[in-house]
Amino acid sequence: QVQLIESGGGLVQAGGSLRLSCAASGRTPGRYNMAWFRQAPGKEREFQVGIEWSTGTTDYADSVKGRFTMSRDNFKNTVYLQMNSLKPEDTATYYCAAGAGPSSRYYWRYDYWGQGTQVTVSS
Repeated sequence: QVQLIESGGGLVQAGGSLRLSCAASGRTPGRYNMAWFRQAPGKEREFQVGIEWSTGTTDYADSVKGRFTMSRDNFKNTVYLQMNSLKPEDTATYYCAAGAGPSSRYYWRYDYWGQGTQVTVSS
């Protein structure tokens, strides 16, 4: 079992920045591929970025490439999502996910999820 706890969401004006954190604990959390997804009301859960545990290779969705940066601190078993140049359409609940299988953009490939943190971007 892996437990994920997100933090860092909030209300920000368009053009602003936020940094989300996801702390992992439990059974060998450092050996899981990690990803950030988001879900807006009435929409499907949408992949944002993933990081492969063994190589640190990241994969970004086109909608956030150049604006969002995912990083990790292996010592703290924590991943981060730095979000810059935020837009109102970035408003959603953001979820951290961990998966033991191959790195993927599909939410059903991930085994563990955090509770989510709300990000609201005002225009």
